[in-house]
Amino acid sequence: MEIQDRTDLCFPHLLNSSCRKPTLHWSEAVLLNSVLLFISLITAVLNLLIIISVSHFRQLHTPTNILLLSLGVSDFFVGLLLMPFEIYRFTFCWILGEAMCVLFGFFIGTIICASIWNIVLISVDRYVAICYPLHYPTRVSLMRVKYCVCLRWFCASSCSLLYAKDELIQPGRSKSCIGECKFIISYIPGTFDLIFNFILPVTTIIVLYLRVFVVAVSQARAMRSHITVALFHSATSGTKKSELKAARTLGVLVVVYLMCYCPYYCYSLVGISLTNTPYAFSLVFLCYVNSCLNPLIYALFYPWFRKAVKVIVTLQILQPGSREAKLL
Repeated sequence: MEIQDRTDLCFPHLLNSSCRKPTLHWSEAVLLNSVLLFISLITAVLNLLIIISVSHFRQLHTPTNILLLSLGVSDFFVGLLLMPFEIYRFTFCWILGEAMCVLFGFFIGTIICASIWNIVLISVDRYVAICYPLHYPTRVSLMRVKYCVCLRWFCASSCSLLYAKDELIQPGRSKSCIGECKFIISYIPGTFDLIFNFILPVTTIIVLYLRVFVVAVSQARAMRSHITVALFHSATSGTKKSELKAARTLGVLVVVYLMCYCPYYCYSLVGISLTNTPYAFSLVFLCYVNSCLNPLIYALFYPWFRKAVKVIVTLQILQPGSREAKLL
């Protein structure tokens, strides 16, 4: 009986302290891992196309696209690092050591925090463009946006250090047995995470987007009126349509984000402990799926992205002068 029990352990020689192996049957594990790894691969590839497009083509070097590039970088690392390691953590015994577990937790905090606040910066960008179009070129410059992006990533990594400080001081303190990688955030950092990475950014996004929506509706009415149609038609009609389309894209981006992240944070909000269970894994992976949906939204709403992907896939990007291609 003892031998049979030992075969169920991650480390049979550590009978009293070893975790049990995941209970998934091998056929279920193969099917689940194949589907999830495919999603991970698609996430990484699609966001890599975003990164290459905005980085390579000079015409796409705009403040808004720099923010999309930053979001693409965070989503790319979700597909490249977070998804595969989360799949491994759920379906296999953790044999990579406590240091790798702490490092994985640090990457989770940094990338997820950067992702949500990238969306906040995009919301601010659209707010200024729609509500203060005359001041937009002076208030939102390319260099300022780059500084904001760098500051955002620095703050994200600093917050992640705050969440992981207990594990850094005492690695493995959250583990109940050897062979698992588990993250338990104490009350104060957990409350800070809930407020700073969900309540505050979501509230900011919703308030800004409601303001954008009100201004967009008023502009649309003004453009349809007989009194001001000539003024809007001649100079600003094309620009307004472009800005309003970008605002609609942001709206879809925000709705998809809320659909993916709300279930996880709602459980956190009511104080339910999310341990390494299949249900917890599904909630976490649903958050990660948001990174796969973002580039699909770009492909649906941004013609320049579809054109850029065509140039990249057909290897026209290797030709001299491809940086100057007209995509807008």
